Amino acid sequence: MAVPKRKKSYSRVRTRRSHHALKRPTLGECPQCGGVREPHRVCPHCGYYRDRVVIEQDEE
Repeated sequence: MAVPKRKKSYSRVRTRRSHHALKRPTLGECPQCGGVREPHRVCPHCGYYRDRVVIEQDEE
């Protein structure tokens, strides 16, 4: 079984992990109601996706 000959340095480990950070989700504005939603997803406020109703919302 292969075993590393030397310990990896702190900077080398941290450089590799530089891409592990969490990113904020990209949010856009719904063209129908103006609410905030994720791109390519149904709007949770009005239920529209690409100018048509996908989820019927109950009027309260």
